[in-house]
Amino acid sequence: MAAVPQRFPEPGINKDRAPTSSRASTPNQLTFSIVPIAPFRLDLTAWALRRRPQNLVDRWDGTTYRRVLPFDDAPVEVAVRQTGSSSAPRLNVRLTGERLRPEFKREAKALVEKMFGLQVDLAPFYQMANQDPKLLVLVEKFRGVKPPRFPTIFETLANAFACQQLSLTVGLGLLSRLAGVCGMSLKQEDGTHYAFPRPQDLLKVTPGEFRKLGFSSNKVRAFHELSRAIVNGRINFDCLEKMDNQAVIDFLLELRGIGRWTAEYVLLRGLAPLNVFPGDDVGARNRLAKWQHRKKPLDYAGVAHVTRRWQPYAGMVYFHMLLEGLSEAGALEESGGKKKKRPLQDS
Repeated sequence: MAAVPQRFPEPGINKDRAPTSSRASTPNQLTFSIVPIAPFRLDLTAWALRRRPQNLVDRWDGTTYRRVLPFDDAPVEVAVRQTGSSSAPRLNVRLTGERLRPEFKREAKALVEKMFGLQVDLAPFYQMANQDPKLLVLVEKFRGVKPPRFPTIFETLANAFACQQLSLTVGLGLLSRLAGVCGMSLKQEDGTHYAFPRPQDLLKVTPGEFRKLGFSSNKVRAFHELSRAIVNGRINFDCLEKMDNQAVIDFLLELRGIGRWTAEYVLLRGLAPLNVFPGDDVGARNRLAKWQHRKKPLDYAGVAHVTRRWQPYAGMVYFHMLLEGLSEAGALEESGGKKKKRPLQDS
């Protein structure tokens, strides 16, 4: 694990009570801390969320995760650092913005816990891995990664739309450019950074502007139709939290641009049931086949058959496979100054 970074000012907060302001806070900064359920590694979980260096929304410099998020129409940078070991972790969080209010800390704490899966207890998953020698090698390599989630279902769908029929690298590049066009911005000493666009932000981007960024006409229609339905109140994704997997899939398949892969992607990365391994994810199933030393590619049914032994934690195996690919390419060490071993592959 990377060296322990310099601490943010310690506000003396634990996970059992609401965060309070640090004495070191200024009018444009607020700090608090969170104690995750151990084990936890911020570096691994940040990469499972970020996925590629081309992702300019989720930023990682080797010690700190940063992201601009909208809080009541105000752009706020959330910066997260880990202190302590993976077995006794503590996260120090700093909010930076021009219109900060004390109540933003409660919202930020909930978002950080959600995005990094901080309160997910993976003890049963580790117990299962102990019974599978091959899986245990992979789990020990990335022990401490938690299941990450996007902040909203809308962002989850937007990520899926962008990456449909494209490599993950290209899709994340498109989304980063889109954020620079219409996402809320925050100017800081190291430059201007952008939040992921909200539905109302995307509606300001014309179809022509979308296409100039590299999006196809079908994706533009899907983005606009989804954004308009959310802004007009015709779609509310809050109900998905209470549905079972199949009900969520049936709900999502009614929307433009959503097929089986996108629906399962939303389940895993937006709602976080840990039993979902998207069987139509070409990159993931190719990594799975390679890891299993299979001579023939896996299809959807083959993925379901292979991952059945790891239920209800097939989704955690998916995230470990993702990190294995990043590790082989050297991406996990890249921000720390080491050279990449080889180009990242999406399949």
